[in-house]
Amino acid sequence: MKHSIPTRPTPWLRLLVGVGIIVGLIAVLGKDAFAKGISVIGPLSILAALGIGLLTTVLSALRWQLVARRVGLRLRARDAIAETYRASFLNAVLPSGVLGDVDRAVRHGRDSGDMARGARAVVLERTAGQIVLIAVACIVLPTQPALVAAVLSGPGYPPVAVAIGAVAVLIATTGVAIVIARHRPGASKWRRVLGAAMADARKGLLARDTWPALFGLSLASLAGFLVLFLVAAYSAGATAPLWQLVPLLLMALLAMALPVNIGGWGPREGIAALGFWMAGLGAPLGITTSVAYGVLALIASLPGGVVLLLRRAARARAERGLALAEHHGGQAVPVTAPIPVVEPGPRPGPRPAPHAAAPVPPAGRPEWLPR
Repeated sequence: MKHSIPTRPTPWLRLLVGVGIIVGLIAVLGKDAFAKGISVIGPLSILAALGIGLLTTVLSALRWQLVARRVGLRLRARDAIAETYRASFLNAVLPSGVLGDVDRAVRHGRDSGDMARGARAVVLERTAGQIVLIAVACIVLPTQPALVAAVLSGPGYPPVAVAIGAVAVLIATTGVAIVIARHRPGASKWRRVLGAAMADARKGLLARDTWPALFGLSLASLAGFLVLFLVAAYSAGATAPLWQLVPLLLMALLAMALPVNIGGWGPREGIAALGFWMAGLGAPLGITTSVAYGVLALIASLPGGVVLLLRRAARARAERGLALAEHHGGQAVPVTAPIPVVEPGPRPGPRPAPHAAAPVPPAGRPEWLPR
């Protein structure tokens, strides 16, 4: 009897949550705000997205290279930029928004010969970016009085309370799991894994000669994402001042970290609609801004699609060459080439006759006797 392999429902549930957010927003606010987010994209915003995308990709790649070198892995800047572009494109077109980074970690770990350390380097690089995002949000969000009032006493309180409670539970659960793993009998493997992760975090994230450059690159990259969001907001028709828009855009960027999105879509639109509504700018404008940002972010990642196609074409050529070599019995495939023509030289003259050899005396007769 065949046994079916159980499948994990979590990815499908995450996908359904993201789709449900989009469907709910369309049902409540209509589809015009979504359609407008696509129609407001123009040539200037496209050029801005490509330029900003290049800047943020290079900054993220340099951050990854710094972490990888600190944990003992080799990574060239050219390869880091190409792989970061490729990962950003996959993040934009695949569910959950992190599959491109997973692929980047696997490829680098396989190429460097240390899969675990390659994965930890990508995790630390992403963690540095999220720490800077959360720190900036904690500094900037309290400067928005409307948001603070809505969080403390308005309808936004329950979601925020749930989010804070979830983070607290996650931190507490992680701490308990670490304590159990350290004292559980037979958990030496987990202790080794945890020890290696902590050692790499100290070298690649918290070292005195690492974290200033690391967080500086993260801050510059975050500024690039905010500028792209501002381009989307003003393209959508926003007229609010910069100091009022930045906190709302930070909230939308934070929402993109939730693992229930579809290539970044879903929670970002919901939080943008909620934030713009709480700030008195209107939920439809928040949705239009978020949709425009999603389209511009996809355009900014398109060079990663070119990298993906070039890599696949190179792999296909290599596979064809290997198949052709196997067809010829593992021998080198002959290459057809013109045969060089050699000009004939002068003919050699007649060979000289060899000198006559001296007669050999008979055996047993001395040479001094007359013959």
